[in-house]
Amino acid sequence: MKRSNTKKVNIGDRVIGGGSPVLIQSMTNTKTEDVAATVSQISRLAAAGCDIVRCAVPTMEAAEAIEEIRRKVSIPVVADIHFDYRLAIAAIAHGADKIRINPGNIGGSDRVRAVVEAAKERSIPIRIGVNSGSLEKELVEKYHGVTAEGLVESALDKTARIEEMGYDNLVISIKSSDVLMCVRAHEMIAERTDHPLHIGITEAGTLLSGNIRSAIGLGVILHEGIGDTIRVSLTGDPLEEVKSAKLILRTLGLRTGGIEVVSCPTCGRTQIDLIALANQVENMAAEFPLDIKVAVMGCVVNGPGEAKEADIGIAGGNGEGLIIKRGEVVKKVPEEGLLEALRFELAHWDADNFH
Repeated sequence: MKRSNTKKVNIGDRVIGGGSPVLIQSMTNTKTEDVAATVSQISRLAAAGCDIVRCAVPTMEAAEAIEEIRRKVSIPVVADIHFDYRLAIAAIAHGADKIRINPGNIGGSDRVRAVVEAAKERSIPIRIGVNSGSLEKELVEKYHGVTAEGLVESALDKTARIEEMGYDNLVISIKSSDVLMCVRAHEMIAERTDHPLHIGITEAGTLLSGNIRSAIGLGVILHEGIGDTIRVSLTGDPLEEVKSAKLILRTLGLRTGGIEVVSCPTCGRTQIDLIALANQVENMAAEFPLDIKVAVMGCVVNGPGEAKEADIGIAGGNGEGLIIKRGEVVKKVPEEGLLEALRFELAHWDADNFH
């Protein structure tokens, strides 16, 4: 299922909505004012598969830095604004490809209108962001707490305010750290607007808990055909967000490309350091622009059979390793040479002649 009736929105040279592929976002954790550090991090994120990047703009210096950053990176840059509408206007003037605001915390209608007019002049989208942690007091009271209904009402009210100002180049984001609330809110808002939706589980947590919560929440939402861009919010290196987002999309069949690495759990038959080997293979796989499945198996007993659905696999144990293609052993190598043997196979992969 795909929610293909959303409006198309251009973010720099990328397009979301209207059935376009779901794009991956992340956010820098450098000081935006530090152009060199920010550009370096964005370049790494782009190389890992990030499509759109967001930068915090808490100062006028950060807003001005957007111009140089934008010149030096290959993906669109979104300026993240809170409280000060003048920072939004400055970020737009300095070349931001999109701005993220919460119209509820940047002041009255005159200030919101000033931001809208600046965005309209440059035809850049505005992302309206509403989080469960900043839901208006009156909506918390109306719904007797923070609820999916309150999040949706808040987002749609803010959207209507900007539409009444004559601008509909908008993206909506409603996020909660409550996974099931977040799912329900997205189901509700998808029925009530045709604006593209940026989805994510906010404050998801550390690498372990954040990945699990995001995979469940985003997996359900995306499987229902909802969502045009995603961010996996993790307390950690933004590169991990991109890796996780790619895997979520690939698992759901929403993105192809890149090597998929599968590995067996360890057991009493394992005679190699399978955990280290699987991690080494996963890191190495990122070097190759191949759309194949690689299996890493811990023993030569079940390895060939378990790896038969993979394009290529390796299995190790008792001093030797096997190279396996579609369940057939094609080569034996010393165990210590297994990783390099796999690297050679990937470097010389010829899909046209592989059967």
